Amino acid sequence: MAKSIFDALGADTYVIGNTPDGLNINIDCGSTHMEHLQKFVLDNHLDAGFAFDGDADRCLAVDEKGNIITGDHILYICSKYMKEKGKFGESKVVTTVMSNMGLYKALDELNIGYEKTDVGDKYVAENMRQNGHLLGGEQSGHIIFGNLANTGDGLLTAIKLMEAMTETKQPLSTLAAPVVIYPQQLTNVEVDDKDSTMECEEVKNAVIRAEEELGDRGRVLLRKSGTEPVLRVMVEAQTEELCSQYVDMIIDAMRTAGKLVKVR
Repeated sequence: MAKSIFDALGADTYVIGNTPDGLNINIDCGSTHMEHLQKFVLDNHLDAGFAFDGDADRCLAVDEKGNIITGDHILYICSKYMKEKGKFGESKVVTTVMSNMGLYKALDELNIGYEKTDVGDKYVAENMRQNGHLLGGEQSGHIIFGNLANTGDGLLTAIKLMEAMTETKQPLSTLAAPVVIYPQQLTNVEVDDKDSTMECEEVKNAVIRAEEELGDRGRVLLRKSGTEPVLRVMVEAQTEELCSQYVDMIIDAMRTAGKLVKVR
């Protein structure tokens, strides 16, 4: 379907990973395995590549240099384009708490506001409906255009990216460049009790210390899994070494407090 749409729009379109047999969904292809698309774009000197997941509600992209364009990049590109066209009004970009700091810093430069929801595109959609926002999504490529759809649509996302590229006459790499992605480390930690660990003074103090030392150069997120006895420790910082340092510090606080079962 994607090929017929892009062909109708006048693009020279190439397709890979389109030989389903009922069992090979998302195997070595699509938005969960971008490496083959990256190579294909580079080998064939293409302007862009688009990767969809099995049910095509997600879309990630590859620019002409072979770099992955995440959902955060897409939110930036589309909100900037909509604002420049006078189609964004007072709307804000709705993200989840897992969006990268680089997105927020880039949006701040444009004076575009944003909101953060819990992880899950359903929470993004709910916020958009309640507040009338026009654009929202996740790092993973669930992007919702509120005036066109009620949920993520990978094909629509690809078309809107191509619109921004053709109308601005800029390559995808240039459009995405202002979003400088901070290194991020996410570690799952099994604990004896999620709530008591979250409220443990040693753990809270470790989080506060990490936040104070990182300042505006990073951030810390400690959240509960909804289905497992697991806390997710996430740190974003300017370097991978700093991410590891502060993740380890928070996990050590759990260990010292006798809350740690194991690091997954």
